[in-house]
Amino acid sequence: MSNPQHTARRTVLAAGAVAALSGGALTGCGGDGEESAKTPPKGESPPAGSATPTGTSAASPTGGDASKTLVQASAVPVGGGTVLKAEKLVVTQPSAGTFRCFTAVCTHQGCLVNKVGNGTIDCPCHGSKYNMSDGAVVRGPATRPLAQENITVSPSGDISLA
Repeated sequence: MSNPQHTARRTVLAAGAVAALSGGALTGCGGDGEESAKTPPKGESPPAGSATPTGTSAASPTGGDASKTLVQASAVPVGGGTVLKAEKLVVTQPSAGTFRCFTAVCTHQGCLVNKVGNGTIDCPCHGSKYNMSDGAVVRGPATRPLAQENITVSPSGDISLA
């Protein structure tokens, strides 16, 4: 006989699956002191989301402050990227002068990605890897790409949300 105060693991997993499929909010992975996001990214990522020094001025899906500098272009290595934990964003520079910005929230269970290297954006919680150029899943368990954010790069090298 089961203890009514203990919820069966299957019940918790089933409830999580239903919430994920219906777009409900899930908490992050937790544990090991890793910072986690409170909700996964919304919907599919738009095809835009990159900026070169000429940039675009579309509205940010996160509603962030477009005038705030996220990072200096010089702080984003060519072929790498910079994770901005406080903003829950990652800015990459796949090739010289081409910048991309994605949510830093892993689409698997909401952990924050922690590094960019060897062409991928990496999540420490379960090993998901995303392509640094377009946010596509390179290795699971994640099945959805990282959501792209629109950014601009000013002539002085300030990168901010568009």
